[in-house]
Amino acid sequence: MFESKKRYPEQTEFAQGSNSEQENGRLDPSDVRDRADGERDGRLNGGAAGRGERSGLRHDPFHWSLTKGTPVGRALVSAAQRLSDSGSETARLDSQVLLAHVLRKNRSWLFAHHEHELSDEDCRRYADLITRRRRREPVAYLLGRKEFYGLEFAVDPRVLIPRPETELLVDLALAQISDRHGRPVVVADVGTGSGAIAITVAVHAPEAKVYGIDISRDALVVAEENRRRLAAEGGPLFLEGDLLSPLPEPADVIVANLPYIADEEYSGLQSDVRDFEPRVALQAGAEGLDLIERLLAQLPSRLQPRGAVLLEISPRQGEVVQKMAQQLSPKPSYVGLRRDYSGLVRTVTLEF
Repeated sequence: MFESKKRYPEQTEFAQGSNSEQENGRLDPSDVRDRADGERDGRLNGGAAGRGERSGLRHDPFHWSLTKGTPVGRALVSAAQRLSDSGSETARLDSQVLLAHVLRKNRSWLFAHHEHELSDEDCRRYADLITRRRRREPVAYLLGRKEFYGLEFAVDPRVLIPRPETELLVDLALAQISDRHGRPVVVADVGTGSGAIAITVAVHAPEAKVYGIDISRDALVVAEENRRRLAAEGGPLFLEGDLLSPLPEPADVIVANLPYIADEEYSGLQSDVRDFEPRVALQAGAEGLDLIERLLAQLPSRLQPRGAVLLEISPRQGEVVQKMAQQLSPKPSYVGLRRDYSGLVRTVTLEF
């Protein structure tokens, strides 16, 4: 059993199935262009990120250095100004997080020690990080870590950076496991990447048998590193292969945060995402549905009777994926859409 984080207590759910009717009318396909969505998960370009990309910052010749003995306060102001000049909307926060990382302190320490003088090594490392951030390299890659569901995962350019909205998939998976109490539950995380979903589920539901699957061997190296550090006892088993093909037994719960960016949308991604995160973890054909469609086709032989499938999708894909699910054989008894905390449709639940 587990205690849910209850991050989404008032979600509106849209359902289709034998005992449900769709509510609140149709979904607005234009939601995918919502600026808040772009800022939250980095899927679409816009704002300062867009300005920075158009000005060629990916290949910015900018170079910055600090003198040994520069006080913390002065270094922060100087760094924030340089990031702001590049169009960053998080310049102050980024400058603080990166300096705290260099000094191995927390941000509150910086505010209390503005007069602390930086060593020559501190100055060199900080200037390098600020220069890389100005060129749009994601902060998570600069730090080598990203928090997800209260756990700190190692990340690098071999894996997609876990997003806050993906925590909803974990909540839904844990609820499905809880509903099946009294017997072993098999969970498959498809497209596991850094292992964030699989490891988090294994930590919060140690009674479950969890598999993490990815086609990228490089990604699985990162996932295995995270498993050893975060879930050494009873953690997930990671398997290399295409979608559900390496799964050794049918699963009760299948969780998948697969690529869902359409081909024509890829060039419009924020440069932080497009230029640094793995393309194979983002792009999925003309409509962004190639992998989801293939996964659904594999369900009859890979899902236990009365099983459940949890998918993360683009906000514009909700109605389309619902229709795809209703055409499956056997047909699911329930197909529901769920919004994330920003009010955008983010997941599809299939129950059989």
